[in-house]
Amino acid sequence: MEISTLAAYHCLAFVWYFFVAYSITHVKTEERPSEVFLYGGQWKYLTVLNLVLQAVFYGVSFLADVLRLIKKLRCAKCIISSRDLLFSVLAFPVSTFVCISFWTLYTYNRELVYPKSLDGVIPLWLNHAMHTAVLPFALLEILALPHRYPAKKKGLVLLGFVAFLYISWVLWIYSVTGEWVYPLFALFNPPGLAAFFAGSLAVIVAFYNFGEFLNRMIWGQSKFSS
Repeated sequence: MEISTLAAYHCLAFVWYFFVAYSITHVKTEERPSEVFLYGGQWKYLTVLNLVLQAVFYGVSFLADVLRLIKKLRCAKCIISSRDLLFSVLAFPVSTFVCISFWTLYTYNRELVYPKSLDGVIPLWLNHAMHTAVLPFALLEILALPHRYPAKKKGLVLLGFVAFLYISWVLWIYSVTGEWVYPLFALFNPPGLAAFFAGSLAVIVAFYNFGEFLNRMIWGQSKFSS
């Protein structure tokens, strides 16, 4: 894509994610089911955190495009490095994980991840914006331009650290409220829950590797943004 086209796309994607994040964080308090949005509010859900992550990523991408357009290449190079790190380590694997894990569990038993009581609160379009559209956006980003992936060890360490932070946040909420972020977690005993978290981490690592594979297959080893 031309830089101007990329800038327009990234700007629109940023506005979209900002709008979706704003929409979900401003669900009217009186309409919220009693079992949802307790301690931690929306910020305990990986889906909502991913919306913020995507908005940040596309905002950084738009800034990089603008800097390239105005020929501020030295500044652009630094921003591009941040953009690529955000995309490779977090934006792509987390979006893919959110979409695939949500709809897999939803199909099996929606009450484990998205209770029916939410249907009267969250519109269908917003549900799909949070859980479906994130994957096509991530795939389109790979098709739009190449991204430089970090060394495998560095990338996986960063991804694992972020996963550890989120799991710690989930466990902290349970220790404070006695309620799990997702009803699914209540089905497990401690060893089973540890195995589930480990399995989820393995899946998201697989998505990281899949993103790297797609990037390499589409763009080759040597073609990267500058």
